[in-house]
Formats: sequence, C-alpha cells, structure tokens
Amino acid sequence: PLLKALDEIGYVTPTPIQEQAIPLLIEGNDMLGCAQTGTGKTAAFSLPILDAMAEDPWSGKPQIRALMLCPTRELASQIRDNIEEYARHLDIRSMVMFGGVSQRPQVKLLRQGVDILIATPGRLLDLIGQGHVDLSYVQFLVLDEADRMLDMGFIRDIRKILALIPEDRQSLLFSATMPSSIVELSRDMLYEPVRVEVSPESSTVEAIEQSLMFVMKKDKRDLLTHLIRDENPEKVLVFSRTKHGCNRIVKQLAQDEIEALAIHGNKSQGAREKALGRFRDGSLQVLVATDVASRGIDVSDISHVINLDLPNESEVYVHRIGRTGRAGQGGIAIAFCDENEGEYLRGIEKTIRQEIPVDEDHPFHSEKAKSRKGEKAPKKQQRGRRSGGRRQNRGGQPRKNRGQGRRRNRR
Repeated sequence: PLLKALDEIGYVTPTPIQEQAIPLLIEGNDMLGCAQTGTGKTAAFSLPILDAMAEDPWSGKPQIRALMLCPTRELASQIRDNIEEYARHLDIRSMVMFGGVSQRPQVKLLRQGVDILIATPGRLLDLIGQGHVDLSYVQFLVLDEADRMLDMGFIRDIRKILALIPEDRQSLLFSATMPSSIVELSRDMLYEPVRVEVSPESSTVEAIEQSLMFVMKKDKRDLLTHLIRDENPEKVLVFSRTKHGCNRIVKQLAQDEIEALAIHGNKSQGAREKALGRFRDGSLQVLVATDVASRGIDVSDISHVINLDLPNESEVYVHRIGRTGRAGQGGIAIAFCDENEGEYLRGIEKTIRQEIPVDEDHPFHSEKAKSRKGEKAPKKQQRGRRSGGRRQNRGGQPRKNRGQGRRRNRR
C-alpha cells in the first residue's frame, strides 16, 4: 500500500537524504540528520515509520505511537499533509496539533484515537496538562528543524515532553545546522545514533542566481517596489527580520498598488493559510515573511527571494535563498545591504565561500552603503525595550547529561 501511494504521487528517484536515511531507519537506528528544507527529509523520516506501523498494526482504539515535534504551525500542517498522502492506503490515523486555534476539535480527534501526532511543543504540553494526551505508547519520536525550535525557546518544553515518552523508542533529530546546543540535546535523546548529512548549501547556492544591491535603509522599500515593477517576478518571497517590518512592507507596497500579504507569528492561522494558498495557486505575486514563519512554506516554484533585511545569522541566508531553487533547481535571490549591514554581509559571504555579485544598475545604489561593507553596525540606544517575549523567555540553559548513559532494549 505504501509503494502504491508513492507510485500514485509520482515518487520515482529518492533524494540523497532519503537514500541515506531510509535503509538505516528501517533497521531501527536512532538518527541525527543534518538537512535543510527542500531536501525531502519529511519522506525520509515518515516513510520508515509508516512502514513499521503497517507491519505491526494496532488492535483496538489507536494510541499515539509516533510523535513528531516541529517549531511552527505551517511546518506541522505540511508534515501532516505529506503523511496523509503517503498513508492514503493504510489504516493509520494522523492529526496535527498547534496553538492559535480552538482546542476543541483537537481534543475530539484525540478521543477518537490517533496513531501519529504532529505537534508544536507549546500546544502539546497544554493538552498533556489537561489530561488529553497519553504519550506512554510512543515508539517513534521525531524532532524536525530542531535548531529552529531551540532558537524559539522551546528547549524546556522539549525536555518536559522527552521525560513523558518511553525510553525504549526510536528517536530521530533533524536540524539544518549543528550548533553545540543541538549536539548536547542529541546526546540526551538519542541512543547510539547514526548520522546522515546532506549539504545542499553549496549545490543550492550554486544553482541560484544571486545578486547584491547596496542601498540606504530609507530607500529599501522603494527599491523593492522598483524591482517588482521592473522584473515582474512570477512569485516573490520577501524576507524581513521582524513582524512589524513585514507589516510595513505590505503597507508600502499597497500604497504603490502592489498587492502583498504577510505571514508571521502575529497573524491568525486562517490568515496564514489564506495567504499561503493564494501564493501557492499563483493568485498572489508577493508574500512577505519572517524567518520563523517561512519554515513551513511548501511552495516549489518561487521564482525570486528578496532579502529586504540581511539576517544577522549567515546560515539563515542560506535557508532563505533555498526557498527558490528547491532541491537544486534554479532561482533568483536578491539581497539588499544598507549602511548598517556590512558586518552581516561579510559573515554571509564567508559562510557561502563566495562574494555575491554586486548589481549597481538600479536607481537607489548607495556608495556609502557599499563603502561600509564589513564594518560593524553602530549600536542602537536602548529605549525601554521589552524583554524578548514569551517564547524566548521560556528557553534556558539545557540541563547537562539528562538521560545520558541510559541503555535500552532495541527491537
């Protein structure tokens, strides 16, 4: 039934991560996977789990045997949609759980019985606390985009959830980057893991036509309007560092009679899904997003990515431009660099091991911004800033060696 579904979907050749991971996961290994979005990792981890569950069917009311944790609502929904496709001929129930919507439908589905639960950590802990979720039957655990979950301050939530799951399980951790915090978490949750790594950074970067435009900060949104009118891209994804920045961009484009919608954490689930649906079907040309919200965008034909703000983490730049040129396909990525972003640019070019070609053929070129490449940004004065918000504050230093040294019976 699984192969029949894959044949109907049109899967023919496995991606590198699938080729490496699937045989090892079928053997029952724990896994530490380093892979970006767009590499096919959802199929890599879900197909072996579905295969194992189909081989060992559950009698009676379904219990949660597979738990998949991810950072955002969009990514959770995307994983669930993929699993529904793969399991179309299997008697396996899956559901997605995230915050920002009513708990009632989620509780109703849980009461009916679920085999696979895809969830964001916050809502999952809420429903565990209310007695609606039983994790004592979990055999398979997946942490997807673990680096992003840690960035969002979910480390404590993840550790609380780990404490509720049987130790005799198969655990998988996937992350686009491998900072020390991820390595430490992997030591705590994985048992003698195999490590697989695909490096789409270089192939993705090589497949994408990159350009760099030096511009004063005050002129960025005018340059964006100029590019959209001049190039008329089919589908353009614009990145801003902040939610408020996203909203400002949408407002400015509207003033210039260009329709755009934003997705970020302050948008309702309905608004996000509407924006993504229109972007996917081509009725919306411009989508503006923060980095966190963009992780769940499953749109394969994005023609242009525009970095209106350069990210302060160079790896994030690679993730961003990877939204065009998915899995090695070509695309166009344009980066704006203002007078305060020279240091970020230097870090990005060091990470991708190349200088991004400069395009001065636009009306807003700034020699001042260009001359400050590599300089540190001036420090801003603190003006009664609030603390970083609930999600960040929920984080904290992970407890060391928790769960380390355990030994489990393998199947």
